[in-house]
Amino acid sequence: MSNEPNQPFASDQASPSSCRSIDGQGLKDLVEAGMSWLKVNQQIVNELNVFPVPDGDTGTNMLLTMQAAYNEIAPSHEKNAGKMAHAIAQGALMGARGNSGVILSQIWRGFARALDNLDEMDADLFVRAIAEAKNTAYKGVVRPVEGTILTVVKDSAAAAEKARSETDDLILLLEKVVEGADISVKHTPELLPVLKQAGVVDSGGKGFFFILEGMLRYLKGLPLESSTIVQPLSMMQLDKAVEEIEPGQEVEVVIDFRPHTDLNLENFYNDLSEMGTSIQVGEGDGMYRMHIHVTNERRFDPINYVMGLGTWSKIAMENLVAQMEEQTAGAKAAPKLELTQVEEGQVGIVAISPGAGLSRVFASLGAAAIVEGGQTMNPSTEEILSACDSLPTDKIIILPNNKNIILAAQNAVSVSPKKLAVIPSRSIPQGVSALFRYAPDADFDDLVSEMNSALTDVLSGEVTIATRTVEINGVNVREGEVIALLDGKLVASRSQLDDACIELLEKAGAEDKELITMFYGNNIHKDEVNRIAGLIRDRYPSHEIEIKEGGQPHYQFIIAIE
Repeated sequence: MSNEPNQPFASDQASPSSCRSIDGQGLKDLVEAGMSWLKVNQQIVNELNVFPVPDGDTGTNMLLTMQAAYNEIAPSHEKNAGKMAHAIAQGALMGARGNSGVILSQIWRGFARALDNLDEMDADLFVRAIAEAKNTAYKGVVRPVEGTILTVVKDSAAAAEKARSETDDLILLLEKVVEGADISVKHTPELLPVLKQAGVVDSGGKGFFFILEGMLRYLKGLPLESSTIVQPLSMMQLDKAVEEIEPGQEVEVVIDFRPHTDLNLENFYNDLSEMGTSIQVGEGDGMYRMHIHVTNERRFDPINYVMGLGTWSKIAMENLVAQMEEQTAGAKAAPKLELTQVEEGQVGIVAISPGAGLSRVFASLGAAAIVEGGQTMNPSTEEILSACDSLPTDKIIILPNNKNIILAAQNAVSVSPKKLAVIPSRSIPQGVSALFRYAPDADFDDLVSEMNSALTDVLSGEVTIATRTVEINGVNVREGEVIALLDGKLVASRSQLDDACIELLEKAGAEDKELITMFYGNNIHKDEVNRIAGLIRDRYPSHEIEIKEGGQPHYQFIIAIE
């Protein structure tokens, strides 16, 4: 995009660096600028993760939400600022991913409400719009928490109101807003102790700051491109991925995208060659299609890389391991996913699942539709809504099964003409527990109540590898160690996987429970799973121990204790 403000921005002739008003096309340019600058800084935001787990995705979720907003307006020639703002808000709403993306969509919704159907946005309207953005964002969260993106939006609105008494120049006004947002982000650890404990600022607030800063950089004619490619994984993770490559452990990734600037194919190929093999690039009418084979651990590398170069329109992944197994003589086909068939008038279940094995579990318990998603791959509101629309019934219950998907699911409820309800399952074990109460012919409201009550019947454990060294909740963590979380709280860090699992169960009070169900991920060998399960059976001989394939990424085990 060009960095030279022109007709969409009204300025004083005597002061070409000033800006008095913006029309719809000017607002469109600002959205693209904010999105572009967020792309450059995406990984900085991703790495601001409170817990040292390999699922930092706030930057990615906010970027995908901004891209959905921009894709909605990209072909538009609308000059009415209010109409353009409403289109931006609609795109953000449907493309919202993760809690940060949903809150960002609410910010745009409030912004659009203030502009209504007005032709241009001046300083007064900008101040009113960001104030309404703040109000709408706070109302969209049941229990607002200070020290988050909400605080940064609030402080940005306050900075705008204060600066308005000094200037009617939108550039100067935005300067003060960006300064206010920057100060607010730096202050978030003082408001939210867990941030201070982890030594990070709030990721959502930082992402919002980058969006505002990108808009200001555009108005000032500053560059919005990065000269370096920021990789989305730490060096520890990259080295570990190289060490764990096994024969056939590959994923085919295909991405259609349109670059924002001329694509240097030689550099493009060189960068991709560091990620994988079988690289193919096709081009037509300004649109590129990239094909690459990468290891399972690095399947998101080319996606993050391309998102830093342009706007994607389609992403597809294919597990080459499954392809090779099917081609091997005598190889058995993967079990077919048998979803529950519901009829009109019955209650249907839509479950979000991060792995093939977990999808089969949900389907066996009554799920009529599965949406792929979980850590690092939060589904959008539109994807959840599409799954609900695919069912023949107008009574549907959604199981997010991840704390970062709940708001997107609730967004779907707000825009669907069907009768939808969200059971706020924050983990896979909670989702499974809720499904045990499912009865398709039950009264809808009674069923919602029953499934909600089931969430407290189970404790949820997660075991993964630490991505950085930190001390949280009195637990000293070193990068590369095995860490365990109990109901989202970090409780253990050990050098060995089996020790972390045993300590997790001890912290959960498993001796007083009866059933331990272990869902193993796609990053652990079945022999190791059986060995650890044997140790747990020895430790808890009177308990029922169930081992199920989960297929989830990142987490070696997801454990239900009940």
